[in-house]
Amino acid sequence: MKIIKTNGFYYLSYSFRKKGSVVNRKKYLGKKIPVNVEEIKQTFLEQCFKEELFGKLKQIKKKCAEEWKKLPESIKKERLVDFSIDFTYNTNAIEGSSLTKEDTESILKRKIAPAKPYRDIQETIHHSKVFFTVLQEKKKLTGKLLLQWHNSLFSETKPDIAGVYREYLVRVGDYRAPDWQDVPKLMRELFLLYEKNKKTMHPIELAALMHYEFEKIHPFGDGNGRVGRLIINYILYKNKYPMFAILYKKRQAYYRALGKKRLDFLQYFIRVYLSSYKEYLE
Repeated sequence: MKIIKTNGFYYLSYSFRKKGSVVNRKKYLGKKIPVNVEEIKQTFLEQCFKEELFGKLKQIKKKCAEEWKKLPESIKKERLVDFSIDFTYNTNAIEGSSLTKEDTESILKRKIAPAKPYRDIQETIHHSKVFFTVLQEKKKLTGKLLLQWHNSLFSETKPDIAGVYREYLVRVGDYRAPDWQDVPKLMRELFLLYEKNKKTMHPIELAALMHYEFEKIHPFGDGNGRVGRLIINYILYKNKYPMFAILYKKRQAYYRALGKKRLDFLQYFIRVYLSSYKEYLE
């Protein structure tokens, strides 16, 4: 994006490719550059970014739906199991699990446990169960539902924190999460935000927004990342968008994106999602 001057007037200019052609969008600023130009830039960039990429997301949704419809039921079940293995491995590995992808597959497909820590094995089993619960969930997304997911994930391995909000301060690297006394209020506000936007916001944007804001609150003593990534796939699945896993090997980019502003995280999220399904793009 750049500021240009034409015939004595200033404009914001942003170019991108759409259906093989270069598209240029301009935003009028006036005879002088406004004092709040950075705020205007942010809003304009977000509009352009959505126009640039939301069409590609629609294409992915359509092609995946067409492919899925052709599959026999037995193959659909296998695909879901395979995705649960990939998702469970990556989300747990990001949080420090010692299990490999092969270990995860052995546990979930063949019911054979490797010689690895008991906690990691149990959290793998429980995560996969919760994932399939999420797919069949009829209840709307609420704080109470997240507490149920969290309890199911950790009731065996971390019963002292399972299914309850934290009552102490936490840090994630250099980030200090909100005071624990504010967590219930922040969670209520989070789901008001969800209800306000779930019918008007693009599902991919909504999934990114909810994940980002949830991780900023960091309501649990542990397991915030895993619950937050379940939120992503809950929203995608309910809106008939293909699910995806944030990869362990690309976790540093994920951490960096979470440390930036919301729009930056949205841009990261959509680009990673598009990359995951690039074979469906023309």
